[in-house]
Amino acid sequence: MEIKITELQDKIIAQPLSDSQIIVTVQDSLDLMADCSYKGAEVMILYDYNFTPRFFDLSTGLAGEILQKFSTYSMSLVIIGDFGKYPSKNLKSFIFESNKTGRINFMPSLEVAFQKIMAQ
Repeated sequence: MEIKITELQDKIIAQPLSDSQIIVTVQDSLDLMADCSYKGAEVMILYDYNFTPRFFDLSTGLAGEILQKFSTYSMSLVIIGDFGKYPSKNLKSFIFESNKTGRINFMPSLEVAFQKIMAQ
């Protein structure tokens, strides 16, 4: 898989390029994080379709486990998608709270994601 690297102000951003699921397990996220870190990235941008649907079902605990790894290894993550398609009120609250902290962000588009990254 190709990983596009972009420098934006003083941040190095990794964008793994895939039209399919690339994160199904916690180990998948660790492997991808290692690849991106090796390229110097401190921020990773993925799309909602890059994650298994179980990620967005908070009752599985998968999102918490994966996002904890990003926190532990000090890599910011931006997930781009239309999150209105997920009916869970808990997920909406989770997204709202995540966006307030800055380390993990759920954004509607790549343009908005870059604006958020530049503002941090």
